[in-house]
Amino acid sequence: MIITSTDSVEGRPIAQYLGMVAGEAIMGVNVFRDLFSSVRDIVGGRAGGYQDALREAREAAYADLTDAARALGADAIVGVDLDYEVLGKENGMLMVSINGTAVRLA
Repeated sequence: MIITSTDSVEGRPIAQYLGMVAGEAIMGVNVFRDLFSSVRDIVGGRAGGYQDALREAREAAYADLTDAARALGADAIVGVDLDYEVLGKENGMLMVSINGTAVRLA
């Protein structure tokens, strides 16, 4: 499955537009990860726990997106947009959403 943020795939004309597809992932952030990330913020360094959570959420959203496109018979997704959102300051939830247009290439 070709996934691109551009509106076309270079050298491959789009034969058919199959519709919008989306993938979402909402992940809870562990309280211990929060605590250790706060310590890292004070002393410096990267917050590995948060990076792992972001990576997991992004991969889950991409998997949902790809599954939705395959269900439509697509071989590519164009115009992909990826967004991150924290759901409420206190609840520790992270949402990753990704959407694009499923297409069949010539």
